[in-house]
Amino acid sequence: MCRHMCGKANVPIDACHSVSDLRDLARRRLPRPLFDFLDGGAEGEATLQRNGAAFDEQRILPRCLVDVSSVKTSTRILGQRIEWPLFCSATGASRLFHPDGELAVARAAAKCGTLYSLATGSTYDIESISAASAGPKVFQIYVYKDRAVTWELIERARAAGYGALCVTVDAPSIGKRERDLRSGFPSPIKKIRSAISYAAHPRWLLGQARVGPIKLANFSAHRRGHWEIDSSLTWPDLEAIAARWSGPIALKGLMRADDARRACEVGATAIVVSNHGGRQLDGAASPLDVLSEVVEAVQGSAEIILDSGIRRGSHILKALALGANACSIGRPYLYGLAAAGEVGVTKALDILRTEFVLAMQLAGCRDLVAISPDLLRSHR
Repeated sequence: MCRHMCGKANVPIDACHSVSDLRDLARRRLPRPLFDFLDGGAEGEATLQRNGAAFDEQRILPRCLVDVSSVKTSTRILGQRIEWPLFCSATGASRLFHPDGELAVARAAAKCGTLYSLATGSTYDIESISAASAGPKVFQIYVYKDRAVTWELIERARAAGYGALCVTVDAPSIGKRERDLRSGFPSPIKKIRSAISYAAHPRWLLGQARVGPIKLANFSAHRRGHWEIDSSLTWPDLEAIAARWSGPIALKGLMRADDARRACEVGATAIVVSNHGGRQLDGAASPLDVLSEVVEAVQGSAEIILDSGIRRGSHILKALALGANACSIGRPYLYGLAAAGEVGVTKALDILRTEFVLAMQLAGCRDLVAISPDLLRSHR
């Protein structure tokens, strides 16, 4: 059992055996406002909790007497080969959790045989991440009112060798995140308790001081007033972006069958079924709740990626059984990042990959094709 039970922040990363263990270690190593920003959801966090509970309602019916001495997990997603069907979704401002930020995540993802999606709001820029990792990469983008900013970012990603584009469409405005409101995040000065929490984590402070001020690295100062997300975005805008990119492109944040069909019509090659990790609309359904409907609506005309709520390797198996081609994670690898930088991200991915392979073996699946709907029974 992980020695974090002793309450000390110097728990060795090798003593952590689950994503939950990594979360506990991250909680000890981060100032409280930063942990709450990472861990929290919108309003009362009902949707955040639902994301995990939905997996618990799907029970596995294992097949027996299948040769699973060797299982095959490799696949292609967004035009790129990965060794197993899970990748690191885009998360903004990763340097908040460790001074190496996105650099550490990109390196760990490549080491673990999967792809990394870089966020528009990253704290290391598009080009730095490309130089740091030769692994497969996706660039995630928001669409800004100043379209010149959007087009510039797309062209930079293309020039830097990113293999696919992911357009996030579920954030026309930012959800009400009550943990952040209570802590005064992002300004620790607003709340005395928050300021004390930063002061009580000198290791975090010294690490950040080593690499300088945290900033949004993809935006130059003279364009500061042009970063406003376009809340009037509609389907024709997405069609124009897909045409401009002319490569694998995912729309992230779709939760409805009719939206999924429309996405295919405007040129999307992949759909990320996601509720933004429960950080936007509290009371929204979980992605797993609607996954089968989206899969049926698309009928194979686009790849389906399940995002939000993955905490176990068996969760990946369940999502694939319901029709997903792959899954993506955010918080699990950020817990690892906060716990131990690149080593922690690698640990998070290794845990999930090991659990996934074990789940395949115990369920009687020798390859991804064998992960079919008849493996599951709903206990809703």
